[in-house]
Amino acid sequence: MISLYQHELLKQHAACVVWFTGLSGAGKTTLALALQNTLHHQGIHTAMLDGDCLRHGLNSDLGFSQEDRASNVQRTAQVCKLMVDAGLVVIVSLISPHAQSRNKARSLFNEDQFFEVYVNTPLGVCEQRDPKGLYGRARRGEIPLFTGISAGYEVPENPGLILQTHEHSVSDCIESLLAMLEPALKRRLADQQPD
Repeated sequence: MISLYQHELLKQHAACVVWFTGLSGAGKTTLALALQNTLHHQGIHTAMLDGDCLRHGLNSDLGFSQEDRASNVQRTAQVCKLMVDAGLVVIVSLISPHAQSRNKARSLFNEDQFFEVYVNTPLGVCEQRDPKGLYGRARRGEIPLFTGISAGYEVPENPGLILQTHEHSVSDCIESLLAMLEPALKRRLADQQPD
């Protein structure tokens, strides 16, 4: 079996997870796509997991109860683990509203492999953006258990990075993300010991 060390040596960068969490409309997917594009142009091997896409496939059988949301996060984390073990930088865009689920996801990885990024955009701004009209539907009672309206969101206590898309441009946010990731991505692979 090919080890993580061998995968990282071949790709010439370390593998990790960048987990964007925040309210719907906060800018998670916009940032995730921009980060993936930037890393791709730097020769970094990436994969992206978006919450909406996952709910149309892998997690299509799940609803929005607390239990189903926990399962949504855990399935996503397990896929991330497989991708990290293959040497990829995995970029996740997922509301993931409960701290316990996010912490359980984090526990699958070494400390330098998991970066939680809290996209801290005020609810009012998210509602103004509302690209899919979800907040309007939630306010009318058409969507039960909608995060930020009829269901809670637990703010990360100690994220690797906090980004505010209502105050900073996408390019500024990407600069902050790259500064956070640089130590992990440029880890000296020659100093690692094979598994």
